[in-house]
Amino acid sequence: MSRSLRIEYPGALYHITSRGNARQKTYLSKTDYNQFIFVLKDVIKRYNWVCYTYCLMPNHYHLVIETPEANLSAGMRQLNGVYTQKFNYIHKRVGHLFQGRYKAMVVEKESYLGELIRYVVLNPVRAKLVKNPEHWRWSGHREVLSKESDICINRQKLISVFETAKNYKEFISQKTVDESPWDKLKGDIILGSYEFIEKIKHHFSKNGKDKEISKKARFVGRPKLKEIIINNDDNKDKRNKQIITAYLKYGYTQKEISDYLQVHYSLISKTVKGKS
Repeated sequence: MSRSLRIEYPGALYHITSRGNARQKTYLSKTDYNQFIFVLKDVIKRYNWVCYTYCLMPNHYHLVIETPEANLSAGMRQLNGVYTQKFNYIHKRVGHLFQGRYKAMVVEKESYLGELIRYVVLNPVRAKLVKNPEHWRWSGHREVLSKESDICINRQKLISVFETAKNYKEFISQKTVDESPWDKLKGDIILGSYEFIEKIKHHFSKNGKDKEISKKARFVGRPKLKEIIINNDDNKDKRNKQIITAYLKYGYTQKEISDYLQVHYSLISKTVKGKS
């Protein structure tokens, strides 16, 4: 099974989700919710994270985290690992609590952070658990509205995204049914423009296991076929070079190329093998 490509660099912004194993509930009581928040606070402090918001749902959670020190993986191991130990101890269970690896998409802050914050805090509303986000106890939205100081979110950083607390409240209160940010991903891992992808490409980490990285992740940000192969009916050599570039450099399959050019698969196979 292919694995998600991990991208870590100082100042990276992430939308993180982790779900219960086999869709089981990850919080069975108020104590569980409080325990998770306690562990999250410790991880935020220990790893110097900036938490813009979070939302704990019955069988999964959402985090919007910035990592000034490029340490997402280490912090997530601590968060999920310690909470699982506490959960299993309290409920006399053993084994995995969360399903596989957590999902983390890298976010272009300037374009998507505000929209992402609203999407996360409106999760309980979309799930029809509450009518208003402020009625859900287990989210960063409640922390913004409270006067407490011992909280997970960085209230100052969050408010700065919207300039004022009033703007934040008005933005959230619009209750728009935001499209899921996961539907806008590029290569399964990035929420951002192609310019943003090019800017952070040198931070990509494959951990020496190319075969375990999904094709979408390996070639995230690659140009479309129409940008690589420009039909040159009068220049066969040039078109063949473009086909080879699409196949070797950008990872397009021979079938994808043949479908795009509307030619038989065997012609593309001969071209990439240098037999045309």
